[in-house]
This record gives sequence, C-alpha cells and structure tokens, in this order.
Amino acid sequence: MRGFYAILDAPPDWLETSGDGAALEKRARALLAAGPCCLQLRAKTAAARVLEAASRRLLPLSRAAGVPFCVNDRLDVALAVGADVVHLGQDDLPLADARRVRACADRPELVIGFSTHDQAQALAAAAAGADYIGFGPVFGTRTKANPDPTVGLDALAAVCRAVAVPVVAIGGIALDAVPAVVRAGAAAAAIIAAIDAAPDPTAAGRAVAAAFARPGPS
Repeated sequence: MRGFYAILDAPPDWLETSGDGAALEKRARALLAAGPCCLQLRAKTAAARVLEAASRRLLPLSRAAGVPFCVNDRLDVALAVGADVVHLGQDDLPLADARRVRACADRPELVIGFSTHDQAQALAAAAAGADYIGFGPVFGTRTKANPDPTVGLDALAAVCRAVAVPVVAIGGIALDAVPAVVRAGAAAAAIIAAIDAAPDPTAAGRAVAAAFARPGPS
C-alpha cells in the first residue's frame, strides 16, 4: 500500500437507498481516476444496510479500476460485500477479534487497517497483526467531530521507523504538505478535505500519488 489513499467521505444524502447514487458514483469515479492505492468508503452515521448498499455500488467501480475497496469501521459490511480492505478505529471491534472473525469467514486475503493516534497505539496495533496502520491526525483536521490531539511530523516519522507495517498518514494534510509526509517515511497519505476542496480532485489525487512515486528517504 503506497501513494494516495482515497477516502470518499459520503454525506447522508448520497447514501439514501431511494436515490440513484449518482453523486456517490461521480465522486468515486473522480477519486479512482487518480490511481489511488485504496478507495475507502467512510460514512460514520450510516446504518449498516445503507452502508452495504453504497458499498455494493462502489465495489464494481473499484474492481474495474484495479483499486482495492475499503469499508470503514464495519467488518460485517466488508465481509458481506466482499471488500478488499476494512479499516477499524480504536472504538471499533478490537483487532484480535477482527482477525478471528476474518479467519472464521475464511477471508485471509482481507486486509485489516487500524487507526492509531500515538506511538503506543501504533506499536500495539502492529504487534497485534494489523496489515497497515493509520496514524494521525498529523495536522489539525475538521473532518472528525472529536479529533484526537495533533501528532505532528516528528511523531509520524518516529512511528514509521518503529513499525514494520505500512503507515498511512491522516489528518489535516494539505497538498503542499505531502512531500514532508513522504520524507517522514509514510507509505501513503489519506486526504479528505484538501482533495474535496480542490478545483480538480482527480488532478490533486494524482499529484499526491506522484509524490509517493518519487524516491523516498534513505
């Protein structure tokens, strides 16, 4: 996992099962055209059935683009739709239990990512078998109602050195800050606000991916 980690942060009106899903699919296509290393559907307030319906809309688009599809928070939905990745947070199903469920479902290929917010959490998640970790918020963010304290680039670099699994930097990352995130050793950058606000989200995503394609720190 390396490059631009795309997150589709879907508002409730994009997920209404009575709608045609046009806005959801339009944003997904724009993100997928950037060539991300993953496309995550994030819908914090959505009911499971609504999240499942939206995931079933987006999974074929991700498959066609050759991009792994991720469901945020809900392992049950990820397994139900056949997603490639599930991303869990500190308040979601514990990592050990998630790995047991994955084994019981006979889905060893399902990638499990886990959000962490300090070095202790990062080390614990890596030791417990996370396939990759999210780490942040690196900078101040407005996409979470109750964000964790900002960690900064130095803490990001320390975690990247300390764990053997890929680290996805997240939280308030502006487009001009991506080179610094790359230099810190992150494998990828998950960016929501800066991509959504860009005049051309596809071009912005491609620029992020390009930054990671250049040689990293020695």
